[in-house]
Amino acid sequence: MTTQGPHTLPAPQPYEYERVVPVEPDWRRLPGWSEVTAEQWRDAQWQRAHCVKTARQLRAVTGPLLQDRFYDDLEADHKRFATMSMLLTPQMLNTMAPDAPLRPADFTDAFLADPVRRYMLPVASDRDPEWPSHPYAQRDSLHEAEMWVVEGLTHRYPTKVLAELVSTCPQYCGHCTRMDLVGGSTPQVEKLKLTLKPADRQDQMIDYLKRNPGVRDVVVSGGDVANVPWPRLESFLMRLLDLESVRDIRLATKALAGLPQHWLQPAVLEGLERVARTAARRSVNLAVHTHVNHAQSVTPLVAEAARAALDAGVRDIRNQGVVMRGVNDTPKALLDLCMVLQGEANILPYYFYMCDMIPNAEHWRIAVWEAQELQHAVMGYLPGYATPRIVCDVPYVGKRWVHQLVDYDRERGVSQWTKNYRTGIELDDPEALARRHPFYDPITTLPEAGRRWWRENAQEKG
Repeated sequence: MTTQGPHTLPAPQPYEYERVVPVEPDWRRLPGWSEVTAEQWRDAQWQRAHCVKTARQLRAVTGPLLQDRFYDDLEADHKRFATMSMLLTPQMLNTMAPDAPLRPADFTDAFLADPVRRYMLPVASDRDPEWPSHPYAQRDSLHEAEMWVVEGLTHRYPTKVLAELVSTCPQYCGHCTRMDLVGGSTPQVEKLKLTLKPADRQDQMIDYLKRNPGVRDVVVSGGDVANVPWPRLESFLMRLLDLESVRDIRLATKALAGLPQHWLQPAVLEGLERVARTAARRSVNLAVHTHVNHAQSVTPLVAEAARAALDAGVRDIRNQGVVMRGVNDTPKALLDLCMVLQGEANILPYYFYMCDMIPNAEHWRIAVWEAQELQHAVMGYLPGYATPRIVCDVPYVGKRWVHQLVDYDRERGVSQWTKNYRTGIELDDPEALARRHPFYDPITTLPEAGRRWWRENAQEKG
């Protein structure tokens, strides 16, 4: 037993909570938006019309604040590494370097160091210089298209499906797991395309669900459902609600954070209320799943949009973020985000995924052991229901808590995982439930012996 002397100070907690009330960064600090009114800023159509898609448009917004060294870095990334084209809403761009000094050298330094910028607007100097891609990286790393039962409908889990209604978003994240399909092509990636007309695709999805009443949970996604015209989205949701077998519907939209103005439009809120009333009448759980990776992104407009959706009758709003190095991979960064989501915006911290093994993502990814340590570090500070699970989305397996691996070679960074169900492509496979599936740590996180092994063997593995 230890005792404190009269002059002994109590030891600090590893994480000290301090309430931070969100503020909307002043967009007028940026030269190109110095005359933009609050009414314009709240307008969804203004936001969409003024998205930043090119370096030239970014220069028009930031004026002299960003120096040429940033644009040289950005151009190099676009030519060599980028898997996603540039698309930033003003709302999202405004949360980058919100408190930076308005002197070009200082602003550029702060912009380069900014965590939101690091994943929304990557530059070449961010990337891993030796291993920009893991030898086992794949365009469709989760093999979702391989498990399409009709175009855009992935049936990976026995009772759940993913419905991709659209292949675009209001904004594009550099680490997008669906970089194979979503957004415009880049010099590195010629994107695949959805070929069916939207109405035909939805008809086929509904027909499949009618024929497979064992599916009870539908994640409606894309892309982002905010890019589906509301009448078309509402029609699809009402058709889902006509199916007695469907008990859970989840709407996937990063736009709640990247374009909250969309979810505050009267027509959208009125339609959402109609869907929510129907869901409640039929005892179906209707939820919104969003994607926020840093506390800076949670502004008063985001909180207002979340409250409006809850007031419209949505049962829950949950966050599914991604753990990324240099963005939110410390206990403080992750807990700060969870505290502001839960305490200030009524958004439930739900999952944080390990970044998927797509090309040119190694600088973002963390090792399984790092994810395990991070999970341990965030326990006990939030209510149990609001404590996020850190998960690894293992190819051909699905989401697994990071402690559920069955074997782990730390030297070579290879973890092994099993599952307790068959995907749609394994229904006749007697070994499906016994097979081990590998996942790979970033090579730069390995001890020297492991890095040496990959250098010697990467060519035959790639």
